[in-house]
Amino acid sequence: MAHRFAVLLAMALAMCFAPAAFGQALSQTPIQNAPRTAPNLTANLVAEGAAKPGQQIMLAMTFVPVSEEWHGYWKNPGDAGYGMELDWELPEGWSAGEPLYPAPDRLLISGLMNHVFKGAYAVLIPVTVPVSARVGQTEKVGLSAQWLACTDRICVQEQGSFSLKIAVGSGPTDGRFAEWRGAIPPMIESAATFQITGENLRIAIPMPAGLDLGAPHLFLANRSLSQGLQPSYAARQKFAYEGDRLAVEIPLKRLILPEGYADEDSGAPEEVEGILSFGDGRSIQFKAVAGHVDASFINSEGDAPALGWLLLAALAGGLILNVMPCVFPILSLKAMSLVRAGGSERQARSEGLAYTAGVVMACVGLGGMMLALRAAGQQVGWAFQLQEPAVVVALLVLAAVITANLAGVFELPSLNAGPIAKGRRGKPASAFATGLLAAVVATPCTGPFMAAAMGAALLLPSAQALLLFAALGSGLALPFLLLGFIPRLRRMLPKPGPWMERFRRLMAIPMGLTALALIWLVSRLGGTKFALVTLVLVAGIIIGLLITGRLQRSGKIAWPAFGLIAAPFLIFAGFALPATHSQAGGSAAESILDPVNYSADALAEARAAGQPVFLWFTADWCVTCKVNEQTSIEREETRAAFEQAGVVAMRGDWTQPDDAITQYLTEQGVAGIPLYVWYLPGAEAEILPQILTSDIVTEPIRRKAATAGGNGQSIGLDAGLD
Repeated sequence: MAHRFAVLLAMALAMCFAPAAFGQALSQTPIQNAPRTAPNLTANLVAEGAAKPGQQIMLAMTFVPVSEEWHGYWKNPGDAGYGMELDWELPEGWSAGEPLYPAPDRLLISGLMNHVFKGAYAVLIPVTVPVSARVGQTEKVGLSAQWLACTDRICVQEQGSFSLKIAVGSGPTDGRFAEWRGAIPPMIESAATFQITGENLRIAIPMPAGLDLGAPHLFLANRSLSQGLQPSYAARQKFAYEGDRLAVEIPLKRLILPEGYADEDSGAPEEVEGILSFGDGRSIQFKAVAGHVDASFINSEGDAPALGWLLLAALAGGLILNVMPCVFPILSLKAMSLVRAGGSERQARSEGLAYTAGVVMACVGLGGMMLALRAAGQQVGWAFQLQEPAVVVALLVLAAVITANLAGVFELPSLNAGPIAKGRRGKPASAFATGLLAAVVATPCTGPFMAAAMGAALLLPSAQALLLFAALGSGLALPFLLLGFIPRLRRMLPKPGPWMERFRRLMAIPMGLTALALIWLVSRLGGTKFALVTLVLVAGIIIGLLITGRLQRSGKIAWPAFGLIAAPFLIFAGFALPATHSQAGGSAAESILDPVNYSADALAEARAAGQPVFLWFTADWCVTCKVNEQTSIEREETRAAFEQAGVVAMRGDWTQPDDAITQYLTEQGVAGIPLYVWYLPGAEAEILPQILTSDIVTEPIRRKAATAGGNGQSIGLDAGLD
């Protein structure tokens, strides 16, 4: 009530001391204090599901207008109106957090800018459940709420009382929350900076250079800044890039206050926050701390860099994927493609084009699926396909079949010239299939250059984002495309001969190792019983292929026999796999660093304590992650350096879908892993390269120690880190 009284007082003062147009405009939208019997903005309180002790449960206040002329307000309503007010009645130990709003729309009436919601919308409220909550009990949550419903001509104060009975334990979830979560703008982890200069507010926000801003507008959550200064909501905002920062300049206005009236927020705020909307459904949240913002490039009003450099980054990232550790399992397929490229000019070109088409189609398809899922409210990233047990089972079966083919167990009926056959003349269809498979298996991990491009793709319009995925695929396929069109490169390859059969069988080894790794991953994703059923399926298929190979070598019809043998195993797996799947399949791997599991609260707590934090994100399916851990992170020298410096090691395991990790990756402007981040005391996040050495991992704390020593403190990892 005090907040609403202050808002109404400010509106009254503004009408007295502002220009006549301001008063006239407000007089056109009167507030009726008595709520109507039938609300114009129907509200409801909904719970996502059951509450779990020690965790958060998400509640939602949903609003549906009775007709399209009515609208609600954001937490900062703008020049007129007021936001929603909530008064909770919670069980003992329960606590409600700050409401999470979707990005609002702008409504300009008579020179007044309001921040409104048109149509149905939902405001999410996280509620923390205490550890002491008893499973099996039902708790009652009560809420008294007030909100403002307006048209372009009239405003009505409305209110309601709501109650929910929430079970403590487990239960079904409300599927609508995925869509409502998707409407909440993601928060950028890296802090922005703000500066009040004269009667202008300048904010510098970390942002990928070259990002298409669309039609940007910054919705500022702070209503009062300092000494009577408030945002001039209807004024033109200026946007300009400098490197990886987007600068925004917002004009301020000074309210004319009566003599003796003191602004309760007379000092500059310690933090400003808001939402940056790009005008096409994309938006992000930010928090800014006080600091210097260079004005020289804000007022230049130069255009943002073109999309070209992002396309080059995606192309380079795809090219580097050819030598990344996560690509090694499919080197056997690529090696056979390289050998077969020594045929005729026409054949080599057609093979190169077909392989490229397969790679590009797979990358664009995976990227399109990721964008569609994110648009539907799902928190997924670039590696989402390997987080699904069914996909990994399919890849395991495929890897087992390819291994058997490379080992000479059987021959494919129409792809004997393919990358998994004996090295005879190839066919474009086979090269296309190889390209599809190569992209699916090779793209889970991100590499240099690729991270920035894929992170930008999450914010770009769909057409530009898909163009980046196509550039990534083009980079991955580029070496083979060049082989197809440059005869000199093909002449550098060994000539076909008997050695190819031996090489083919040798390549069954890495493919077999890939199959073994996938078996382990299946157990991590779905549990032991799930993995055993999968092994029965693979065994049945291999038995069928062994019999098929014998029939082929004797010149008999083979594939009907394979169908008869494999069908019972496929039917068994179709019923048994869903029944044996368990989400508890993957516990965190052992680590000599004894890391803390990542959560936003754990990271904030460690940083608030002034401790250095090394945060890394990994997954069982990310080969690059595992290589980096064995060579650079899980080492005694790294552990010793961390202990001396008092480092908090924190790990995020993304083997299975995790909304919190996906959100953090999005905030950092990346779409996949690995990701390695240092938080030194008093400093912003420092992202390390994606290919590590032990020196790279410990370099930030050694640099911090050396800097502390230069300031007159002792030099060493155990000094000066605070």
